Amino acid sequence: MKKIVTSAAFLFLTLSAVAQPKEYSTNKEGSEYKFEKVVHLEATPVQSQGWTGTCWSFSALSFFETELERLGKKGHILSEMYIVYQAYLGKAEKYIRTDGNTNFDEGGAFHDIPWVIKRFGIVPHEAFKGLNYGSDTHTHAEMIEVLQGAMDGLLEWRDDLPRNGKITTAWKGAIRGVLNAYLGSIPERVEDFKFEVDGKEYNPITYRDELGLNMDDYVSLTSFSNHPWNERCHLAIADNWAWGESYNVSLDDLWYAAESSLKEGYTFAWGADVSEDYFSFRSSLAIVPKDKSTIKVGGRNNKNYSDAGSEKQANCFMEPVEEEVITQEKRQLAYDNKQTTDDHGMHAVGVYKDQKGTKYLLIKNSWGTSSNDCDGYFYASEAFFKYKTINIFLHKDAIPKDLKKKLKID
Repeated sequence: MKKIVTSAAFLFLTLSAVAQPKEYSTNKEGSEYKFEKVVHLEATPVQSQGWTGTCWSFSALSFFETELERLGKKGHILSEMYIVYQAYLGKAEKYIRTDGNTNFDEGGAFHDIPWVIKRFGIVPHEAFKGLNYGSDTHTHAEMIEVLQGAMDGLLEWRDDLPRNGKITTAWKGAIRGVLNAYLGSIPERVEDFKFEVDGKEYNPITYRDELGLNMDDYVSLTSFSNHPWNERCHLAIADNWAWGESYNVSLDDLWYAAESSLKEGYTFAWGADVSEDYFSFRSSLAIVPKDKSTIKVGGRNNKNYSDAGSEKQANCFMEPVEEEVITQEKRQLAYDNKQTTDDHGMHAVGVYKDQKGTKYLLIKNSWGTSSNDCDGYFYASEAFFKYKTINIFLHKDAIPKDLKKKLKID
C-alpha cells in the first residue's frame, strides 16, 4: 500500500489490551445514519502508523493479532517495525537484482508479512518499537531518503564499473546500518535477538513458533478481469515487490468471501483505494453516492494523507443516499484508468447495516483515534468495497467451502 498516514501520536499498548469501537452512527453532529450490528469481532487497540507509509504492516499485524485471539492466544501485540525492517532488506535485494525496476519505498503489501515471518520470525511490540530517532511518533521521511539515495547510488556505481567489475556484499551491511540507526539494532543472525515474554526468553524464531501461526494458511483474494477467473495471479501493483500471488475471483465471490468470513468469526486484512472524495474518515464513512456533485472538499490531501486527509462535506455524509451499482466492468475500468489505485491497508472486523438495509463493513484503521469520533474505525459500504478493493487477505478456512472448491484450495 502507498503512503497513507496520519499525524496522530503512536499509542503505547500493553500486551493484554483489547478494545472495541463505540457503536456511533457517525461523528457528524446531526447525522441521521443509524447502524445495526450484524456481526462485530474483537480486535486489539487502534494504533497510529504516524508519518509513515507502513499501513500494510499495521493492518496485517492487527489481523494476525486478531487471529491469535481467535485461536485462544490472548494479549499479543506484535511489532510492525520489525516487519518493516526486514522487509526493507528484502526490497533492497530485489531492487538490485532487477536493476532498480521494482519498488523501493515505504509501501508494501500483505504478502510482506508472511514473507518476513517465514524467514525471520516475529517479535512483540515491546521488544522492538522502531523509534530510534528521538520521536514518540513514527516518521520515516528522512530514513527513506537516506535508503533510496544509497540504493540508487549503488546502481549508478555499478553502471560505472569496468566491464568485468562487480559490486561487493558490503552494501547490505550499509543498508542494515541505516535501518539500525533509525529503527533500532537487529542482529544479522536473528537467533541472537533475545527478549523475554512473561519471564521466558525467546528469539524471533522461537517466538514465532510459540505463537503457532502457519503462514501457509493465509491467502489473498482479488477480482480483476485482466486475469483468468478462479486462478492464481500476480497482483499488478507497485508495492507487490515480493511478487505474491492472489486468487482471482468474480466480484460477487469477493464480497461473498468477505461477508461470509466475518459471519463465521474470521476477520481479514483489506487493501483498497481511499483517495476518493466520497471516502471521509472524519465522517467515519466510505460510500459511493450516485450523486457526487454536492461533495465539497475543504483544503486538500497532502502527499501522505496526514491527519486523515482533507475535510469533505455533503448531504451523503449526513444521511443514507442512493449509491452507484458497482459491476465487474465498472470496477475494472476504474482499475485500468488508474481511478482505483493501491492506497491503503486496513482491517475488517464486522458487518453492519443502516436503516435502509445497506450493508457496511466495520473497518479498523491505523490513523490513531483522534481524527474521528468512531475510535479510529469507520463504515465502508458494500458498494465502496466492490468498487475500490484491491485485495483481501484472510485465513483459507474463512473462505466458503463452495468457493474453496472452485479455487482448489485444500
